[in-house]
Amino acid sequence: MKIETVTGPISAEELGKTLIHEHFVFGYPGFSGDITLGEYREEEALEVGISVAETVMKHGIKTVVDPTPNECGRNPELLRKISTETGLQIICATGYYYEGEGATPYYKLRQLLGTAETDIYDMFMKEITDGIGRTGIKPGVIKVASSKDQITDYEKMFFKVAAKVQKETGVIIMTHTQEGTMGPEQANLLIENGADPNSIVIGHMCGNTDIAYHLKTLSTGVNIAFDRFGIQGMVGAPFDNERIATLIGLVKSGYADRIMLAHDSVNYWMGRPAVMPEPIEKMMENWHPGHLFENILPKLKQAGVTDAEITQMMEENPRKLFAHSEVVEA
Repeated sequence: MKIETVTGPISAEELGKTLIHEHFVFGYPGFSGDITLGEYREEEALEVGISVAETVMKHGIKTVVDPTPNECGRNPELLRKISTETGLQIICATGYYYEGEGATPYYKLRQLLGTAETDIYDMFMKEITDGIGRTGIKPGVIKVASSKDQITDYEKMFFKVAAKVQKETGVIIMTHTQEGTMGPEQANLLIENGADPNSIVIGHMCGNTDIAYHLKTLSTGVNIAFDRFGIQGMVGAPFDNERIATLIGLVKSGYADRIMLAHDSVNYWMGRPAVMPEPIEKMMENWHPGHLFENILPKLKQAGVTDAEITQMMEENPRKLFAHSEVVEA
């Protein structure tokens, strides 16, 4: 069984220590219209990406999953350059963002014409089996996303098709939950449509500090990600100390074997960089790919989380997750 990275397939045993959700580049749809002031500079993006890769590799990371949606600046060729320069293994995605912040008109037109689900299926399958565009780079995950407090009809199309494609290919499904909502609903929708819970990661679950919400999601058999460490005071995000307390509670309740960790960092913005107001900037000062290792893991250890449990979350769980995935040969 092989896992697709941007430089080719590897085995699950080769994954090593893994960050499950980071973005080397990201842009909200519309960035392409701001190119006069927000021109994309490939050399700068590559330099930033290499620096990020070197930073996480110093902490023992061997693999990073970059689930940037197709319409949000996904750049598999840049990821391949970063990987080639540094040796970091990078897994990219195929998928679309949630309705409120994605590029909806393209598939909404197809939804109106009645072809959207077939069109989405064709897109996922073509990229997974033949590669993205003319790059030959194959995604290792499907990314789907839902809105705050609901999964819209538009978003449901992607969830249903992702489940169908996973049944045929074994590819991993990773999700975006908005402001700590819809985790159980996402899991149930995917499973009802035939997805394997062992091959699903419900993302951004650390946006919710209610243990009951986590247990309800985990009861479906899926994996979850505490993958937004460093994001505080924005998009409904709790503070890291609240995330840590919730994570410790779940680990002590025996769920270390179903949790994965990351930051959801954006390291190069497509378009102009986002300039945050000073109070928000102060709260967000630790939103970078070294934060987990420098600040979060030491606090987990101080609270009694063992090295074995941390290894479980950062190494064993990604390995188990991707061991369920099979690459479809072209």
